[in-house]
Amino acid sequence: MLKKTVADLHPYVPEEPLQDLQAKLGIDKLVRLSANENPFGTSPRVKKALATATSLPLNEYPDGNANALREAVAQYLQVDPEQLLFGCGLDEIIELITRTFLEPGDEVVEPWPTFSEYKLHDQIEAAKTVDVPVTADGRVDADAMVAAITDKTKLLWLCNPNNPTGTLLKPVELEALLSRIPQHVLVLIDEAYIEFVDGVDNPSAVQFLDQFSNIVVMRTFSKIYGLAGMRVGYAVVPKSLIASMQAVRLPYNLNSVSQTLALAALDDQEFVADTKRKVVAARKSWTDFLTAQKLNFYPSQTNFIFFQVPDAAGLHDFLMHNGFLVRDRLRPDWLRVTFGSAEENAQLQKLIAEYLAAHK
Repeated sequence: MLKKTVADLHPYVPEEPLQDLQAKLGIDKLVRLSANENPFGTSPRVKKALATATSLPLNEYPDGNANALREAVAQYLQVDPEQLLFGCGLDEIIELITRTFLEPGDEVVEPWPTFSEYKLHDQIEAAKTVDVPVTADGRVDADAMVAAITDKTKLLWLCNPNNPTGTLLKPVELEALLSRIPQHVLVLIDEAYIEFVDGVDNPSAVQFLDQFSNIVVMRTFSKIYGLAGMRVGYAVVPKSLIASMQAVRLPYNLNSVSQTLALAALDDQEFVADTKRKVVAARKSWTDFLTAQKLNFYPSQTNFIFFQVPDAAGLHDFLMHNGFLVRDRLRPDWLRVTFGSAEENAQLQKLIAEYLAAHK
C-alpha cells in the first residue's frame, strides 16, 4: 500500500529528549551540543512577548498570511513582501519545494555532505539525488556541481554556510557559480547559518535576487534567534513561482504564538549581534584547540565545527557519559560540535584532550 519511495526511506532521526538520555546514561546533566541550537537562549523581548501570548485568541485561526511578520521581514531584507513564503521551520519549506517542483525521474544536485533532509524529500518525490563530494578542505566544488547538471536536473540544493562542514561560498564565488547554472534549474540557497558569518561583507544571496530569476533564498529563526522550539522558517521566492508555492502551502501553517515571538526576535538585533560576538569568540577557541591537537577540521563560518578524529565513536561515547552530547554519524571518523558557552567549550575541550592523550 505504501509508495515505494516511502517504503524505502531512511528517515531523518531527530534529537532524543535530554531527560530520556540522561535517564539511560544514569547521569544528572547532559549538555546538548549536537543540534546547532543557540546556547544563549532567546531575546528578552521574546520572553516578554511570550508572557503576554496568553492573551492571544487561541480559539481562532492564526493570520494565514503572517502579515505583521511578513512586513517586518520584508523591510529587514529589503524584499517584496509578496515574495515571502513562511513555514514551520525550514523543514516545511524544504518539503514544500520538493512537493511543488519534483516529479518521478527528476534529478537533484547537492554537495555532500550536507543537510540530510534535502535528500529525504527528494526521495519521497521519487527524484534522484546526485551527491557531489566537497573538496579536500570541505568547500563546495563549484566546477563539479555544474558538471553534474543534466537536462533532467530540476533543483540544486546549496546550504551556505554548509551543514555539517561549516564552510562558506563567498559572494563572488556564489555569483560565479550561479552564473553557470542553467535557467531550468532552481537553486535553493539555505542560509540557516548566514548570520554567524564573520569577516565577509554582505555574505547573503539576497543581493542576487534581482540578478538571477532561478534562486530561492531560505532563512530560519531557529539558529541565531534562538527560536528552534517555535518552528519559524521562510523563503524569498521568485515572483513567477510564489503563487504556485503558496497554493501548495497548508493554510494557517504558522501559529499565532510563533508569529508573535518571531516578530519580537527580529526586533532585537542587539541580541543577534551579541550572540554573533560570542559565537565568533567560540569559533576561534575551537579553531585554536583543534589546531593544537593536530586534528583535521574544516574552516567554519557557523555556530559549529566539523572535525576528524580517530575512534570518533569512542570519543562520542566518552563525551556523552561525561555530560556532553555531540553529533556523530555524519561522516565516518568525524564529529560535529555546536559551540556552547565559554565554560562549556572549555570543559568539552579538556575532555577531548584527556581522551586523545589516553588513546594515543
